[in-house]
Amino acid sequence: MMVRRIVMPTNLQVNKGLVEICLMHPLDVVKTRFQIQRGKTDPTSYKSLGDSFRTIFRTEGLFGFYKGILPPIMAETPKRAVKFFTFEQYKKLLGHASLSPGLTFAVAGLGSGLTEAVVVNPFEVVKVSLQANRNAFTEQPSTFVQARRIITTEGLGFRGLNKGLTATLGRHGVFNMVYFGFYFNVKNIIPVNEEPTLEFLRKFGIGLVSGTIASIINIPFDVAKSRIQGPQPEPGEIKYKTCFKTMAIVYKEEGFLALYKGLVPKIMRLGPGGAVMLLVYEYAYAWLQKNW
Repeated sequence: MMVRRIVMPTNLQVNKGLVEICLMHPLDVVKTRFQIQRGKTDPTSYKSLGDSFRTIFRTEGLFGFYKGILPPIMAETPKRAVKFFTFEQYKKLLGHASLSPGLTFAVAGLGSGLTEAVVVNPFEVVKVSLQANRNAFTEQPSTFVQARRIITTEGLGFRGLNKGLTATLGRHGVFNMVYFGFYFNVKNIIPVNEEPTLEFLRKFGIGLVSGTIASIINIPFDVAKSRIQGPQPEPGEIKYKTCFKTMAIVYKEEGFLALYKGLVPKIMRLGPGGAVMLLVYEYAYAWLQKNW
């Protein structure tokens, strides 16, 4: 019975996640491009969000916005399953500790994010390398060719298919900690509305703010991750190696705001996406508890 309760919300999350990926992937491509460009002196830098969309469409075609889409699609099932299953398990474990309910949600979210990061990082390495490629879509290597190239030339370790793991741990851990912690704490503070439509809007609004705040707080880790997993400034020389050292280099060379590159497309994707993800999980879980 418990397995069925877990699987059904996860399946709904996966279906919703696949639709979200197909609709929102262009924003993820643009976000990555902004994060890997190194200031205004970079000849490939985009002037604005609109300029990035126009340039990609003009030079790489419509499918340029879907570069690297296969890795997140492949990772969607294990990612959603790990995120929500481990969140519930960590929450149960923390129930035996003398923590406040608010802190329990945040710590359980942190644990689920760290676990999720280990699962998705290899997929992220391949995705970022494909998104950074500015050739026409038809000239780009396939996902499997790119993955094989990374494994052959760089290996499976922290300089190959698992490079940037510490930054990915930070990105997912911080995001889920804020995301789950803020959502469930604020939801318990704001009174429940008896009108179904208004109750839906209440939860959606809290989820939207949760995803937005989490994106703002964790984006320095996202920038560091993209720099480590993306192309290095000088071929053959690894400039961006570890998470916090990469942040320090970006801050020193490009300024504080450089740690927030790609924030607008990230919020456009994860703000509403985060709201819908939690709503699907909540309503599906409530239905299962009531009917099963």
